[in-house]
Amino acid sequence: MEHTNEKQFTFFRFEDLRVYHKALDYTVWVSDATKINPVANSELFNRFNVSAQNIVLNIAEGSARNKSQFIYYLKMAKSSIRECLVFTSISTDMGLIEEEHDTASRNQLMELTKMIGALISSLQRSVSKDEEMDDKREQIDANTY
Repeated sequence: MEHTNEKQFTFFRFEDLRVYHKALDYTVWVSDATKINPVANSELFNRFNVSAQNIVLNIAEGSARNKSQFIYYLKMAKSSIRECLVFTSISTDMGLIEEEHDTASRNQLMELTKMIGALISSLQRSVSKDEEMDDKREQIDANTY
């Protein structure tokens, strides 16, 4: 079998995104952190887990769309991040998770927010360039006919 230095890309675009893997790690972390206290408020922890899963799901779903729609889904992922921050605070204030879990959750959520923000900025620049090119094509077409 021949080895190459080329990076292997997956069939699904989102699996090539670092932010997807970070969000997936966070989802697993939330699941593990909320299992520590099984007698705790299960509805709260269920909603916490759903919000964490929504971060990953929005990244995956958006990646299959055009750039403008991907930006929309990434913004939805950021909304889910804010929900997770609120669930982190509530869980900590109620004594359902330890301070170290609070800190770990906040650090991961800050990192995800920065990564998603950078991806949104990159996509917005790309969309602007695409729109400029479309405008130029329309001008050429108008002058041609």
